[in-house]
Amino acid sequence: MLPIRNFSEANAVLATFVPPAGSLGHNYTLDRMRQLMDALGNPQDRYKVVHVAGTSGKTSTSYFMAALLGNSGQKVGLTVSPHIDEVNERVQINLQPLEEAIFCRELSEFLELVQKTDLSPTYFELLIAFAYWEFARQEVDYAVIEVGLGGLLDGTNVINRADKLCIITDIGLDHTNVLGNDLPKIAYQKAGIMMPHNEVLTYQQADEVMQVFCRVAGEQSAHLTVIQPPKPDVTSILPSFQQRNRFLATRAYDYLVERDELLPLSVVLGGTETITIPGRMDVMTYRSKTLVFDGAHNEQKMYVLAGAMKATFGHTGVAVLLGMVEDKQDQLLAVAQEVSTFATSVITSSFSARQDTPRKPLSPERIAEAFRDSGFTSVTTYWKLNEALQALLDRPEPVLLIAGSFYLVSAVRQLLREDTHASLHSLSR
Repeated sequence: MLPIRNFSEANAVLATFVPPAGSLGHNYTLDRMRQLMDALGNPQDRYKVVHVAGTSGKTSTSYFMAALLGNSGQKVGLTVSPHIDEVNERVQINLQPLEEAIFCRELSEFLELVQKTDLSPTYFELLIAFAYWEFARQEVDYAVIEVGLGGLLDGTNVINRADKLCIITDIGLDHTNVLGNDLPKIAYQKAGIMMPHNEVLTYQQADEVMQVFCRVAGEQSAHLTVIQPPKPDVTSILPSFQQRNRFLATRAYDYLVERDELLPLSVVLGGTETITIPGRMDVMTYRSKTLVFDGAHNEQKMYVLAGAMKATFGHTGVAVLLGMVEDKQDQLLAVAQEVSTFATSVITSSFSARQDTPRKPLSPERIAEAFRDSGFTSVTTYWKLNEALQALLDRPEPVLLIAGSFYLVSAVRQLLREDTHASLHSLSR
């Protein structure tokens, strides 16, 4: 294989590992991932791991956890998915994605090792294995690992250490075509990250969820700690849902303070309110407009986002560009109803989605129909994303929200970066 020289070449090579459309069920197994990690010498077992699963909040909780550990003087690996701006977000050291030259050089060497195994990992499996391998090469003290889908059979779930710390965030209905169509089934998949003698932290949730968590913890001889959610702090610059995610991370960090003799929470908490978490209530400026990016793509996530938008922007006009993937069809009306509580206008669009697995976007006309069914009529449709984005930027509202699929968020940010006539930069929170 020729050396990979830049992100463009890396993405082209990685695209060849994207499985065929409709093959998710067939690929939802750990057999191939276990074989790959064995061939690599199981690098995932060479450092302490914090494993984060859940329906909502797991990416933000992972970022907060990595920030706390980094502030304590530890060298911390972080892997999240999907990526928003560039693929190197999936391999971070102390919240910094690997530099392009380093990422490409290391990926080239890694792919040569994979070729020798005669295995054919999926895109997600390949990048998780790469992250595990790279974290070992970087000699991290801790790795914070965000689950991709579910937990039990997720490609990340190959960590064999008894000292793995598990965090399970809020559970809701999502990916029901793979994980199951009710909360107990989904909770069972998320609880699958529990391994023998692990420490597990989660918020108090619905009884049907907690019953599953307790049963699985008992089967694994894992220790389950149930945390009561905090009351929102009106003085915090974080929206209430991010306060909740950070609080869960602080409780997990407190456990590690005692177990691993880390610096106390009071010493490391500073600065964690201002970290940027791509695509999660991610506020930026562009051509004097306030842009908000958030991958809220189901009823639970959009309910939380709606509350954050109203709390942050009050009665300010908000125009929304929304796109969703086809397997969220059952969430569409509920999402439209939540958006209708704060939006003054909505633009729907199609987009391209090819990262971990091919995702077919919902027809923008179908999304617009759901809004009209909910009584919201200020909605327009565009099949081409660049036209939809221009229509959004032309809106008179001072706040513009790009939401729905993370793939839409990623595609819009790519279009904005390609515009050399204006700048896109984060606002301090």
